[in-house]
Amino acid sequence: MVDKTSNTNGQVISPYVPRMARIISVQQFTPREKLFRLAMEDGAGLSVLPMQFVQVSVFGVGEAPISVCSSSSNKDYFELCVRAVGALTNALHKMGPEDRLGVRGPYGNGFDPLLYQGMDFLVVAGGLGLAPVRPVILRLLENRAKFGKVTILYGARNPAELLFKDDLKEWSERQDIEFLVTVDRPDEGWEGNVGVITTLYRKVRISPVNTLAVIVGPPVMFKFAVLETLSCGVPEHRIICSLERKMRCGVGKCGHCQIRNVYVCRSGPVFTYEQVKRLREGI
Repeated sequence: MVDKTSNTNGQVISPYVPRMARIISVQQFTPREKLFRLAMEDGAGLSVLPMQFVQVSVFGVGEAPISVCSSSSNKDYFELCVRAVGALTNALHKMGPEDRLGVRGPYGNGFDPLLYQGMDFLVVAGGLGLAPVRPVILRLLENRAKFGKVTILYGARNPAELLFKDDLKEWSERQDIEFLVTVDRPDEGWEGNVGVITTLYRKVRISPVNTLAVIVGPPVMFKFAVLETLSCGVPEHRIICSLERKMRCGVGKCGHCQIRNVYVCRSGPVFTYEQVKRLREGI
């Protein structure tokens, strides 16, 4: 059973009934991805932890889970990075400022790096995986003095598919973090690293004694990034990952995300690699 929750105004919110949200702005990232900035119309905001997700409704089309990709400290608006891959997301891509849609959630356990103050962080993101892990990065940077070494590795298929380019520029210029990016297939103007994301591991130093790794990306990338992280000596229980691709209803009712006795939308989407290994689809 999913309990009702209250917003900041004490209003009881049903987990089954969408709240109305208004699109504030839309930014085209790539031909397939757009960034939507939204605000809840009831004025209550959206209280969300890094790596949680919401169920987005385009009325008359359907509903789909989408990760919140904005800073958890911002209560005035939230952001969704949406790839057009199906009926719901293609309909969403046709919407613009002042259009309205439904939002349920947030759902999932999320991951708060503030619970691990003093530790080094290795954040590894592949492709669209940067979207759900971006709030983790922003949380680390907003509270930079509370953590040890912060290393961010990001990979995409080609330069045109790199997301959040303003963030990438800012992170590359910071002196208090180590940020490396790679592409599988460069274009004529690309001057950075070429190769899969695991090639970046050779360029960084990781202290396994004090490092917590957060890895999010497509299955193939995830598999080899985990193996590379393990080879660096980081233990399985300190490798954090997300199985959010399995979501559908968000409240553990449809069974679509069930793996053995685990409902990913309720127990996850955030798991340690140690936990993932025990699931049917673990590596």
